[in-house]
Amino acid sequence: MGRLGTAVRHAGAAGILAILLVLALGLAASWNAAASLRSNQQARANAVMDRDTSLAEAAVRTEVHRYLDTLRTVAAAVGSHETLTFDDFATTTAPLRDAGLPGATSLVFVVAAEDSQLEQVQAYWRDRGVSGLDLTAKGSGREHLFVIFSRPLDGAPATLPGTDLSQSAEPTAALNESRRAGAPAVSDTYILLRDRSLPVAQQQRSFAIAAPVYGNPTPVGTKTFKGWVVFGLRGQDFVGGVLDAATQGKVDADLWAANGVGQDTRVAFLHRIPGTDLRREVAIPVGNRHWRLVLAADSRRLAGLTGPADTAPLAIGAGGTALTLLVVVMLWALAGGRARAEARVVSATAGLREAECTARRQVALLNGILDRISDGVGVVDEHGTFLVHNPAAKAILGMDADAAGMDSWQAHYGIFRPDGRTEFPTAELPLVRALDGESTDGIEMVIRNAGRPEGTLLSVSGRPLDVDGRRGAIAVFHDITEVREREGDLTAFAGIVAHDLKNPLTVIAAHAEMAHDALLSSSWALLGDGARDTLAAGSHDAVFRDAVFRDAGARDAIVAGLRDAGARDAIVAGLRDAGASVERVSAGVVRMRRLIDDLLAYTTARDAALKPRPLDLGGLVAEVVAERVNHLAVRPDIYVGPLPWVEADPPMLRQVLDNLIGNALKYVQPDRSPKVDVSASPAGPGWVRVEVADRGIGVPDADKPYVFESFHRAHTGQSYGGTGLGLAICRRVIDRHGGSITVVDNPGGGSRFSFTLPGAPVALEAPAELAQAYL
Repeated sequence: MGRLGTAVRHAGAAGILAILLVLALGLAASWNAAASLRSNQQARANAVMDRDTSLAEAAVRTEVHRYLDTLRTVAAAVGSHETLTFDDFATTTAPLRDAGLPGATSLVFVVAAEDSQLEQVQAYWRDRGVSGLDLTAKGSGREHLFVIFSRPLDGAPATLPGTDLSQSAEPTAALNESRRAGAPAVSDTYILLRDRSLPVAQQQRSFAIAAPVYGNPTPVGTKTFKGWVVFGLRGQDFVGGVLDAATQGKVDADLWAANGVGQDTRVAFLHRIPGTDLRREVAIPVGNRHWRLVLAADSRRLAGLTGPADTAPLAIGAGGTALTLLVVVMLWALAGGRARAEARVVSATAGLREAECTARRQVALLNGILDRISDGVGVVDEHGTFLVHNPAAKAILGMDADAAGMDSWQAHYGIFRPDGRTEFPTAELPLVRALDGESTDGIEMVIRNAGRPEGTLLSVSGRPLDVDGRRGAIAVFHDITEVREREGDLTAFAGIVAHDLKNPLTVIAAHAEMAHDALLSSSWALLGDGARDTLAAGSHDAVFRDAVFRDAGARDAIVAGLRDAGARDAIVAGLRDAGASVERVSAGVVRMRRLIDDLLAYTTARDAALKPRPLDLGGLVAEVVAERVNHLAVRPDIYVGPLPWVEADPPMLRQVLDNLIGNALKYVQPDRSPKVDVSASPAGPGWVRVEVADRGIGVPDADKPYVFESFHRAHTGQSYGGTGLGLAICRRVIDRHGGSITVVDNPGGGSRFSFTLPGAPVALEAPAELAQAYL
């Protein structure tokens, strides 16, 4: 009996230990599952927040760039009118009524006038259609900024002509900055003049966006400043119009702008969500300013947990606990408790099933969005296996099946560089670069395969992804084939126009040369043999010493006149003036031809087919230097170091070298001889850096950020010719080769221009004696 009791006690102790073990394991598993689900919900909310932030940032950037592009276009159109009238302005700006510019109040044309010019400016614009114009200075200072023409965009009455914007410091500063920089500028935030009569509750923080208006370039390449075109932009209306659609009411937004002294001011906001716990902030460059967009959201809303699914982790933990307790009870009472335990298990897992349904709805929503957007979207994992390829992507790529890995993308899809012939290196593809952590924008490539035999030109952007600790990448691509075709048509049109412009220039040049020859021959054909000594003795001018009279009467008359010092000097001065006029005509023809050639080169550098091949850089530099210096009486000091072979388009690279070497020879002090150094060095695996250094007048620091812009000239106040397109052509050519171009000060004085190019597959260097070829 004692042994039986002991056995029973041992059995009871073992059962209790088993029950306690089951209880501990069940509780641990249940609450670990709950914690994991909550962590997944938070990660999903963060991913949705990141996506919504990207959408909001893209929406604001897109709209801001559309405003700036619209303003540049209007400024160029207004400036193209030699004599701008009210009707010209109304016709030019008429399309803006239907442009859909949220927050825009009006577009005005503004001119500057000092106190002493008010009556003259008022009379000028009254003659051009603004009959009731009354210019009354209201601001402080000598210069006033008057509204001449106005185009309302928000349905409100137009801004009155004659309004003096200089009475407000913010638009005045923006207009002055725009005129100084030659580019659009954005003001500090302020209350628009037209809104200051509204109740305070209806007033909005706003901006003035200004772009300078220049007339057509003169024959010498300068541009005349005419005034400004200015947008008024209400911040709250802009933010509401742009972000309502982008965020779909799930995210709060605040738009901040820094004023000229760096103080942040909140311009506008969208607050509709209580209790936000997620926050994102992005900086958005706007012309000469930076805006700050702050977004906030409730993670529960973003994760789709505004209903019962919000309690899913707790339900799982509680359900698991209940299940564990049921198992424990079942161990105590196996008989008769199974049905009740199963019912409790079903009840406890109801929350889990609801969470699963919610997750499926979220997946269905995301799939619906991807299926309906027009841009292609592709997502790959860290091994290059496609996880997502929406229908638009498959239609654009012409392929229904995805490639197995990144090494097979090239053969599967047929990916080429924009020239349509050179295979796009796998390592440079946006998705591959995104897997390495690099973001890319607007990478152009051609897709040609069985589904797209004619070839499709795409613009591709890539971004890295990190979801739940797994590395991946996403690419968004857009078909720009039709856009490039339209640009090609415009380029062909520009070539035709340039040809038609060159024909009359050729005629003018020919007539100028004929006039110059006729002026000399007809003036001195009168001279005969008998008057040669008399003329040579009576005049010290070289033209007269070569003259020969043929007619006796004319000879006697001219010789008699030449004996008189006053008559002789008058004839010499008249001939010199006539010759100088003809030479000015010839010089104008040369400048116009140069401008047309530079414009065609500028267009070709952007749109012509790129045909890279292995190229001896040393030989090309030698040819360019020879063309530049062989005709000179005094050869400049030019040093050419050892140069490698590169992979480049020969005609385009020749333009770059000719522009840089030509500038180095031209931009020097009048009393100094040019000195130029051309050298090369490695710039990373597969790349070469080429440097052209000079000892010239250099580039001012203020002009360095803009020296590669179109029509920008760093030395406009000095006697150096040029169209302002040479360095812009250089940057376009180097950009199309995938490289970069920069300028810095040369330590020995002057400037040092450097650019990068792909190295040739075989590294062949120029002969050593090339270094002394052009000393």
